[in-house]
Amino acid sequence: MRATKIIHRGESRIKVDFPYNQKIAALIKQIPDAKWSKTYGAWHIPYSTAAFNQLKSLFPEVEYPNKLSSENNEPVKNIVVPNQITENAAKVSENKESKSKQYNKGINIDVIGRQIIVKMPKNETDIKFISLLKYSRWDAKQYYWIVPNYPGNLDLINDHFKGRISELVIHEEFEAKTGTEEKRTIKANELLIIKTISRRLKLIFGYNKELSYLLKKMPFHTWDAVNKWWTVPFSERFLNEITTLAKAEKLEVLYEEEAKMEDKSPRITAYDVANYRICPEEYILKLKELRYSASTIKSYKGLFEEFINYYHKYDIKTIDEKMIIAFMQYLVIERKISTSYQNQSINSIKFYYERVLGGQRKIYLVERPRKEKTLPEVLSEQEIVSVIQQIDNIKHKAIVLTIYSAGLRLSEVVNLRIKDIDSKRMKLFVQQAKGRKDRYTILSKKLLPVLRDYFKEYKPKEWLFEGAKGRQYSVSSVQTIVKDAYTRAGIKKKVSTHTLRHSFGTHLLENGTDLRYIQSLMGHESSKTTEIYTHITTKGFDQIQNPLDKLDF
Repeated sequence: MRATKIIHRGESRIKVDFPYNQKIAALIKQIPDAKWSKTYGAWHIPYSTAAFNQLKSLFPEVEYPNKLSSENNEPVKNIVVPNQITENAAKVSENKESKSKQYNKGINIDVIGRQIIVKMPKNETDIKFISLLKYSRWDAKQYYWIVPNYPGNLDLINDHFKGRISELVIHEEFEAKTGTEEKRTIKANELLIIKTISRRLKLIFGYNKELSYLLKKMPFHTWDAVNKWWTVPFSERFLNEITTLAKAEKLEVLYEEEAKMEDKSPRITAYDVANYRICPEEYILKLKELRYSASTIKSYKGLFEEFINYYHKYDIKTIDEKMIIAFMQYLVIERKISTSYQNQSINSIKFYYERVLGGQRKIYLVERPRKEKTLPEVLSEQEIVSVIQQIDNIKHKAIVLTIYSAGLRLSEVVNLRIKDIDSKRMKLFVQQAKGRKDRYTILSKKLLPVLRDYFKEYKPKEWLFEGAKGRQYSVSSVQTIVKDAYTRAGIKKKVSTHTLRHSFGTHLLENGTDLRYIQSLMGHESSKTTEIYTHITTKGFDQIQNPLDKLDF
């Protein structure tokens, strides 16, 4: 247990820190005017001799470190309750005039991580000075000024209040949220990096200009002003750049990976509900009428069935907005689904009530989560070679080579027909791909002889890759082939069939292909989608000549 002085709502109080314990909390409640603070996450009692003595009698083991002098700019790391104070000194009236008198004894300064907290009496000259510091603000609840701990700000404040500073506290550590319920204590010279499940890097550290500048240059960076942390997409390149700079700035790097949530509830199935309801026929017909793709129809069907079987005792048409919101909370809290799953689930429900039933288009008061942007994982050219070398079956090799060499999506490779191969023009026709768009992509010279060997052995009739009885090859079979090749090649990255497509785009860029051509070959709607590959590759940076190097001066 530890006792320290705090200023809470303009009043001096004694904060009592201890691991959560109901019995200890019950004893602290016995002290008159003992209160719980959400801001500090701790109990606090009056700043008086009587209250402090009662605390010591209840808990003899309480720690209260000696107060250090701040006269010679010596940092005060902890402040204790001095024994000489009187009970009357802590009593403060509710009006602002009395609160202002509280600070007439001097200026109190606390440096905590990214913030400089300044407690001072009301003075127009001082207020004007503080307000001129960039991004400074007045906290009306706590009754003090908050100034960002930018380089030089503390020196400016020291110079301005010279001779009037009664207490200067430089905290060498600060409490920070990490996304879990518990708070972490971070030292001023530490950088905490957490790799999240959603493949982003969460960075928590005290103010550092150079590190903040680096993060601002990274694509899809975000600053969480509430939790006081940065996030950027995960990539080995970004992680190396951050850790290298942190070490140069003499910061100790702490790296962790977010644990997967294993206690999530399983999806509702036909075995869980006695009268399991299938998706209404009119729902499927409406999707087909509006020409939704087969994959979207399959996704919407499954998502809507989960929803209607969650409320299996209710008529579908009577489910109201409150019930929809409750279902979304169930998905997030108990099922722990991803943001994309949540958004698709909302869309599938809205489709039924707005398009199938013909209801008025409305916005349900459901928080749509912002999808966290990540960088795609790619394989190096050497890793691609290693994957190909692990495949012996000619058909399986032809499938993998076709996906990589043409930059195809999973659905596009299984939908290829024999007539889509144009060996004379060395092109491959992709028909009605994502967004119902047709496009041409390139046909590799090394792929063509592999396809011919495959044709001789398997003799497909309609589809380029056929399964049993001449049927279209299944998506799951392709996934199994690729996954098996990755495993045998010893690929440890989080990869999928789509990784081959991302690798195709990245390698084209590294080989000097213009982004506009890559966009066309891959069928991207927006050039911004293609530009993401520029953030993945570093090849060629050493060949770029700095314009300054060409100047003669």
